[in-house]
Amino acid sequence: MESGIRYVGRGCCWLVGLTNQTVKMTEKLDGKCESLKKDDIGVHLAKDFLFKPDLTACKNGGKILFATDDGFAVAENLLKETKPEWREGVYTDYGKWMDGWESRRKRVAGHDWCIIKLGIPGCIHGFDVDTSYFVGNYPPKMSIQAAVLPLEQEEKLPVRRSHIGNQAYLDEMVTVNSLHSELWEELVPMSELKPGTPETCHNYFNSLNVHDRFTHIRFNLYPDGGVARLHVYGTPKFDWTTVPASERVDLVALANGGECIGFSDAHFGNPKNLISPGRGTGMYDGWETARRLDRPSILEEDTNGHLLVTGKEWACFRLGHSGIVTAVEVDTHHFKCNFPDYCLLEGCYAPPGEEEKIMKMEGEPWKTLLSNQKLLPNKPHYFSGASIIQPHGTVNLIRLVMAPDGGISRLRVWGHIRSSNTDGNLGC
Repeated sequence: MESGIRYVGRGCCWLVGLTNQTVKMTEKLDGKCESLKKDDIGVHLAKDFLFKPDLTACKNGGKILFATDDGFAVAENLLKETKPEWREGVYTDYGKWMDGWESRRKRVAGHDWCIIKLGIPGCIHGFDVDTSYFVGNYPPKMSIQAAVLPLEQEEKLPVRRSHIGNQAYLDEMVTVNSLHSELWEELVPMSELKPGTPETCHNYFNSLNVHDRFTHIRFNLYPDGGVARLHVYGTPKFDWTTVPASERVDLVALANGGECIGFSDAHFGNPKNLISPGRGTGMYDGWETARRLDRPSILEEDTNGHLLVTGKEWACFRLGHSGIVTAVEVDTHHFKCNFPDYCLLEGCYAPPGEEEKIMKMEGEPWKTLLSNQKLLPNKPHYFSGASIIQPHGTVNLIRLVMAPDGGISRLRVWGHIRSSNTDGNLGC
């Protein structure tokens, strides 16, 4: 690590001293600048769930299993990663085109709701109910419930019919009601929503249960209306008891419980995207930093063809399970003119509560797992073998370093699980 690297960690992004003015963030969430009003988020400023992965996002495998009504717009829109959009003057056969889930104006008893399968089961910390562009048609109130739904019960649900104008048939309602999802645990009680103006569209709510693992949620609208996006932020929980020590797994994968806990810069894209499932869908779906201003005026290379630069950028990850690394994949997919010159990977073992301090440290306890490796544009790079991966002990933190700056799409850290370090040594 080079001196002078800028540090941005979890939970340190909020400006202190709340006023009624807009509270600006000094860090980017999901690679996009956001600003929050005090009235929108209140005491939730003390929380950092916005830095956690969206467990129901499409790219993470989230899925709508059932919706009572898709009169104006289908519930699948709730799970999009893209920002909601407005199309002026565009109408469907059922009414104004809207980028979200919008049910018809209810003219029968009850209220509208949908069941969503988390793409990645885990502990839920908070929600963003985004009502963007739903100004005269947003629900006055909503609530969120959750449960662990066994596969045999999920399979009882009717086949999802996703199209504008859809309304659940009577027999479908009878089948779904047999699950008694109205009795699922309440994570957000019935709460008021605000209209979808730029100042009020983000409705943030903490989860009442951040400790238990859930697989499904029920999103209730009272009584009807439209919501653009529903983001469910949490910590993935993977059942490692099913994985033998002999099996090679991606220790840092989001689906396996990996988590980005800090980074130096994320000007164009958040490094938490690196451990998402599948290949990146665009530059926005990776980690991209700003161009470093300390770059030499005229670049030079060393004897290995690496640029001679003083500055580097980094991202630190907590592994889903401690282990031994045997192979590393670094994919620069989509980064054709803005890929890093080279990268390296470091690892260490950090006891609970020491992560924030250790990830900013230079030298010990960090050990080099993968030395400087030249990168190419728009290409997956695979590094393995005893001559490439340096000998090391059990690690539970890894730090990806790029030089001098640029973008990376995905990171895979393959290895074998090992029990935690018990000798108290912070090193590998």
